[in-house]
Amino acid sequence: MNVEQMLGLIAGFFVLLSVAPAHFARAYWLLFTACVGLKLLQSGFNNWRPMTWILKKAGVSREGAGSCCRK
Repeated sequence: MNVEQMLGLIAGFFVLLSVAPAHFARAYWLLFTACVGLKLLQSGFNNWRPMTWILKKAGVSREGAGSCCRK
């Protein structure tokens, strides 16, 4: 699994993690969901993702399965 796949998994996990408490407890948890969405939007514009640095330090490779066929 490469860095891009891990980023998608982590962002999806954070969104789901914040939606469940918002449904069952308080709607303020949706602010966390909005922060995750804003960070994803921001990273799309300027390509700055601090989580990639963390994942690289953790040993996740930049190249992954199927990356040999991408252009």
